[in-house]
Amino acid sequence: MNAINVMAKLLKEKRVEGVLYLDEDTGKLTFKAYNRLPRKRQKDELLKKTPWGWLKASIERVKRYSSVPKELSLEEKLAIFDEENELIKQALIENYIIESV
Repeated sequence: MNAINVMAKLLKEKRVEGVLYLDEDTGKLTFKAYNRLPRKRQKDELLKKTPWGWLKASIERVKRYSSVPKELSLEEKLAIFDEENELIKQALIENYIIESV
C-alpha cells in the first residue's frame, strides 16, 4: 500500500495496521501496511441434523458433533450415542449414494 492510500485511510479516521521501521538503505522512517484480506473459507455443508447434534462436510473432512446433558445416566448416554451413531452412518450412506449417482 503506498503512502497516498495510507494517508487517505487515516484522514477518513480508519485504522491502518502495519509496521513502522527505519529503512536500512535510505535511513528514512518507513511504514509498511499489512495486507489484511478476509479469509475466504467455504462454509461446512450440513448433511444431517440429529436430535443431539449434527453431521457436516467440509472440503476435506466429515465432521460430527454430539452433545448430551450430564444429568442423564450412563446407560441413557450410551443409548443416545449408539442411536446417534446409527443416524450418522445412515446419513453418510445416503450422502454417498446421492453423490455417486
